[in-house]
Amino acid sequence: MTGDTVRPAAMRNEYAPDLGLSEADLAADWHTQFGRWFADAVAAGLPEPNAMVLATADAAGRPSGRTVLLKAYEPEGFVFFTNYGSRKGAELAANPYASLVFPWFAMQRQVVVTGRVERVGRAETEAYFASRPRGSQLGAWASEQSRVVPDRAALDDAYRAAAERFADVEPIPAPPHWGGLRVRPDSVEFWQGRASRLHDRLRFRRAASGGWTVERLAP
Repeated sequence: MTGDTVRPAAMRNEYAPDLGLSEADLAADWHTQFGRWFADAVAAGLPEPNAMVLATADAAGRPSGRTVLLKAYEPEGFVFFTNYGSRKGAELAANPYASLVFPWFAMQRQVVVTGRVERVGRAETEAYFASRPRGSQLGAWASEQSRVVPDRAALDDAYRAAAERFADVEPIPAPPHWGGLRVRPDSVEFWQGRASRLHDRLRFRRAASGGWTVERLAP
């Protein structure tokens, strides 16, 4: 089959009719509900269930997206780590709001998060960095993430230079330009596929009072 014979409009999967998500199914708070679904995704053997699409926008509102890995979730929000000088880091410094999407397609589920983004404390960054494999630690020092490089050899040379620099250093310190970011949600939507595209969408939305409201959205 060649590319010109693949017709996206003809692709269609029907969702299981016996699946659903009712208000009575929800936990009392988004954090507990997310924990339930995340545990389901892990138990189902989904590849990298902590992979999430991170959408950001620059100061002019021009969006960009990429996949990153969730490293912690807590009542305060969702945490991931990155080079602060990367495109996403620069965009979040200029416009500190983001959206996350957990695309658990095999389970006919999504979780969609929107919220404000803040840096985690340095101690939290250093504790996580210390838990990374040494190769990943060296990679964080070697890569000027999102910068143009002349070729692969330049990146490999930078990695070798980092390996030489820290050859006798244990533990390797976290780079000052690298650290954690926390998305503090204003809304967390739980999406469950249903037959005839009449999906269930239940959203926890932060109220002006500081509490949370549960709303059902039309699919």
